[in-house]
Amino acid sequence: MLKKYLITSPDFYPNTKDGFRSVLGNQLAKHKPKYALYRDKTNENYAYLAEEFVCICKDVGDTKSFLHQNIDLAKALDASGVHLTSQQFDKIEYAKSLKLEVIVSTHTHKEVLKAQALGADAVTYSPVFFSPNKGEAKGIEDLKELMKTRSIKIFALGGIINETQIGAIQEAKPYGFASIRYFY
Repeated sequence: MLKKYLITSPDFYPNTKDGFRSVLGNQLAKHKPKYALYRDKTNENYAYLAEEFVCICKDVGDTKSFLHQNIDLAKALDASGVHLTSQQFDKIEYAKSLKLEVIVSTHTHKEVLKAQALGADAVTYSPVFFSPNKGEAKGIEDLKELMKTRSIKIFALGGIINETQIGAIQEAKPYGFASIRYFY
């Protein structure tokens, strides 16, 4: 069974505490993801809503909460972990020293193996399917090849919006899948 990783986006989640709580709470209850990431690169109130995000993940069920890029905030808010960008490999060791789970965004086989060697817990690998402004889709065959060369947990990411795509991903046998639009 593929693990689900819900990723928020300011396109779908309100910037107010009550609105954010309502939408996220409904999506967590409906989809029951094991992992969730609060990702909003433009929000000036990121820390405020990050705190709400961590609380909602704890309130709604057994959802691990991850914050995007900010290791110290993730630790301060008692989030489950941090999701680092592909430009933050040098931060893996620091995040792990704080007892945070670490997921890293990756886009090549080499990056996946690097994250694995540096001790990350998991990676997202993208884009598997077409996703606007994310480059050429890698496809299921590429994902299958990647699965032969690694031991780290891999979440397929990119363009995942329906059950047909999830079925195709499942054939490659990754740890799970991550998405924004599928969960909205």
